[in-house]
Amino acid sequence: MSNPFFEPYNTPHDTVPFDRIKLEHFEEAFMEGIRRENEQIDRIVNNPDRPTFDNTIVVDEDDKPEGYYDLLSRVSTVFFNLLSAETNDEMDALAQKMQPILTQHANDIRLNKRLFEKIKYVHHHHRYLTKEEQRLLQVEFEGFTRSGALLNDEDKEKLRKLSEEASMLSLQFSQNLLKENKDFQLHLTDRKDLAGLPDTAIEAAAQTAREAGKEGWVFTLDFPSYSPFMSYSDRRELRKQMYMAKNTICTHHNDANNIDICKRLINLRREIAQLLGFRSYADYVMKHRMAGNARNVYRLLDDLVIAYKPVAVKEREAVEKMAKQMEGSRFVMMPWDMGYYSHKLKLKKYNIDAEMLRPYFELDKVISGVFGLANKLYGITFKENKDIPVYHPDVKAYEVFDRDGSYLAVFYADFHPRKGKQSGAWMTEYQGQWITKKGVNVRPHVSVVMNLSKPTDDKPALLTLGEVETFLHEFGHSLHGMFANTRFESLSGTNVWWDFVELPSQFMENYAVEKDFLSTFAFHYQTGELIPDELIKRIVKSRNFLTGCNCLRQVSFGLLDMAYYTLTEPFDEDLIRFEQQAWQKAIISQQLPYCCMTVQFSHIMAGGYAAGYYSYKWAEVLDADAFSVFQRKGIFNQQTAQRFRDTILSKGGTEHPMTLYKKFRGAEPSIKALLKRNGIR
Repeated sequence: MSNPFFEPYNTPHDTVPFDRIKLEHFEEAFMEGIRRENEQIDRIVNNPDRPTFDNTIVVDEDDKPEGYYDLLSRVSTVFFNLLSAETNDEMDALAQKMQPILTQHANDIRLNKRLFEKIKYVHHHHRYLTKEEQRLLQVEFEGFTRSGALLNDEDKEKLRKLSEEASMLSLQFSQNLLKENKDFQLHLTDRKDLAGLPDTAIEAAAQTAREAGKEGWVFTLDFPSYSPFMSYSDRRELRKQMYMAKNTICTHHNDANNIDICKRLINLRREIAQLLGFRSYADYVMKHRMAGNARNVYRLLDDLVIAYKPVAVKEREAVEKMAKQMEGSRFVMMPWDMGYYSHKLKLKKYNIDAEMLRPYFELDKVISGVFGLANKLYGITFKENKDIPVYHPDVKAYEVFDRDGSYLAVFYADFHPRKGKQSGAWMTEYQGQWITKKGVNVRPHVSVVMNLSKPTDDKPALLTLGEVETFLHEFGHSLHGMFANTRFESLSGTNVWWDFVELPSQFMENYAVEKDFLSTFAFHYQTGELIPDELIKRIVKSRNFLTGCNCLRQVSFGLLDMAYYTLTEPFDEDLIRFEQQAWQKAIISQQLPYCCMTVQFSHIMAGGYAAGYYSYKWAEVLDADAFSVFQRKGIFNQQTAQRFRDTILSKGGTEHPMTLYKKFRGAEPSIKALLKRNGIR
């Protein structure tokens, strides 16, 4: 049997032939890819010519003959994307087998003394370089030094062992989390237990039950099932059951317990950083962040606590007051009550809730609206192409065309939860963007993966406003990828510092409550009626409902992340107790002794955000500041949008992010726009 990874794809735009790839193809392609890459490294190392930028640095990036492809990158991209979006037991087992091999291979390159000597020579002796070439050289040189190239042989061996262990534990963390998340089901057979739940939640639960071969209704921990249950269910004991299931994931005495894995990962990262000459892992990370150092991160988080905590306390008191009015003065509100009674309060204050909006947010219409927004801003268009292979029937594939009609990108959208899919939402790529020496602009293949409400037998997929915001967020990331226009793939698209990467995504969320945007697609799925102005006004008025609580939640996660990764001594404390102390200043509600966020905190344990979760709040300052420019010029102003595209979205990591931001904004960002947007000042 031929292996699709070894031959031309012969698909539209050279997209991945998912329909031809079998499980057995991956390992063969991995091993051959490693062999080819080792050959390439040997050619560089054994080249008798003087090391230059062109024969040492860009050989991976630029000297690619016609039809060339990087086999290892090709198979790794497909495999690890599917491991998150469409995995199974066999893929999980193969990941366990391949991860140490791949990590060892990466270490072999980064710790190759002869290769680094050549890169170091070029770093000190090179021809005239363009700004992009300078940036690439600096990134390559620092990539090696930050991976241990300057260590002695003994310390290099230590680093190998630490990084290989960390790699395996991160994988195990993710696999445990997926297993625990998918294993739980709340199976109900008595209709009385559905009290308070909206029809959409009941219908979805009935469909989940049918798919599982069960009678009645099944609720899961996937967001489209869990969130409505916690907001609407009148059955307090069942809300408690769902809450405790969600918040004790990976703490149980079974093979999926992540407590020891988290403790070891925290220590491994500290040890790696200290081996490389840094006091803590946060110090190591901050060298390549806009924040610069942990002190600036804490300053931001502390400023947000000062500004938002008084607001959050009042918000919580208002919810408690509502609960006591409904249940009596002796009622004690617990964590599984917050969503339920805050929903009641929101309904009372603004006469609005998520279910009122669902009929206006049919998924197909939302897709048209989001694509239409991109067209209004940037002139790009989307056309579904069913000839492009996809990895699951839920996935849609689109060709993207620029304002002048030229081909821009391929865009995949994967919308709904399923068994082999991690929770949450993310953007990724199957092919990056780069420009060949001949001037051919290789365009990207971008994918967004989400867990949005599914269609039922009787209704199309109807989203909440929060899900529309999620779509806009991930779509913002995808624009960052699709507009990439840099010479080198490793500097293109979202290959930027972590506390800058969330700017394009969070920027797009601003449109979710703009009347002029909603009026382009928010039509009732049955009547065709445009969403009423009065309903939009209520959306806008309710926008800052619980803004203090929501901000503190994000800040608490940032504080927890920093607490772990600013440690300078071995960590062996009780994980749950440490967690509760670490974020205490941002917590305004009761903490339960058995609940734990850390063991399911993928961002900082397995997702690349270790010592970087603050990035969401950092970027929120940027996005509010940037959107204020659009508000002054017009939210669809194409000149402003083109400047945003030219200075930020297309530039990737070719310049320092603050330099790029100031080119767009004309000044450094201010927190004032965020406080104004949130109604704080």
